[in-house]
Formats: sequence, structure tokens, C-alpha cells
Amino acid sequence: MTDAAHRTAEDDDALLERLHALAWGAAEVPPSPGCLPDQPFPPITMADVERAERKLGYRLPTLLRRIYTEIGDGGFGPEGGLASLTPRRIPHWHVPDWSCATTIHDKRPGWAPPTSWFFLTGGGCTMEWYVSLIAVDYPVLLWDADGWEPDWGQSPHDGLRYAAPSLRQWLWTWADGGNVWDEVLAQPE
Repeated sequence: MTDAAHRTAEDDDALLERLHALAWGAAEVPPSPGCLPDQPFPPITMADVERAERKLGYRLPTLLRRIYTEIGDGGFGPEGGLASLTPRRIPHWHVPDWSCATTIHDKRPGWAPPTSWFFLTGGGCTMEWYVSLIAVDYPVLLWDADGWEPDWGQSPHDGLRYAAPSLRQWLWTWADGGNVWDEVLAQPE
């Protein structure tokens, strides 16, 4: 098996099969520090994806479109689980509203990440994982809301780190049982 860095679009069917097995309990899920619902949210239709894209103002990568329509609308995956594209409530759970990638910018007081950053999942405390919808290969970004100091002349971009050169690589790392933090933590400050 090749490592995550050498996967291409030709490997996407295998990645989706692996993600589906992990999401729906047919394979052992890699450890995740986040809390996940008992099961993922059901897949949504392509019309739902297109509606979300209109709200976002950007088209999602084909890989994400397939994940949302073939596997589920979030609630599984690295860290705290992928955000949904549609608002979700989980009755009797410690967090009643599941993270929704299409409404995250609406809930931000003051500065919010650029709309071209698609919210993937929380990373704990003040950390959040995003994918750039405008950069080549859709790199995954890790943003720390506390990773910059405006009083020192820094901007919110000072809290940004590139986590993986592509969404595909980030997902394969998790699907293969790797730690999505490894590449980020290996970077010099």
C-alpha cells in the first residue's frame, strides 16, 4: 500500500470505501480525541450539496461532494468528525447542534476565516481544521484562534498552519490509522 502522500484521484474509490467502512462500523475506527455521535448522519443529495455550495459561494472538491453524497453528512472522520453541510441537532447529547460548515461563518463575532476556507472539523480548544477551496490540490489548514496576537501587530493569518498539502492526503492519513497532527506538529514554529 502506498502512503498518503502518493495517493491520487485514481485512489478515491478506495478511499471512499475505506471511509464508508470506518464511518458505518465495518472497520475499526482510528482513535479520535473528539466526541462523535453514535453514527454518522445519512448521506445527502447532490441538490443539497449544490444548495450548500451556493450558500458558501464556492464549489466543493469532488472528493468532498462524494463523501457527503455517498457516505454521510458529517459525524465521522478525523478529530471531532466532519462538519455537516446541513444544520443537524442531536437530541440528548452534550452539544445539541452539530457543527455545520455552511453556518460556521454566520456564528463568528468579529473576524472569521475567509469564506474560501471550508470548515472541516474542530481540533480542540481554539483549533479548527479547514480546507482551502481555491488553492490547487485543496490543502488542509489548521487555524488556531489563539495563535495570533493583535496587540503585537499580528493578523489572524498568523494563527494559520498548513496541515497537509491536500484534502486527499489528510483523509488518507486518518483512514490508514495515522495521526493528522503529525505533519503539522513536525513543522517549525
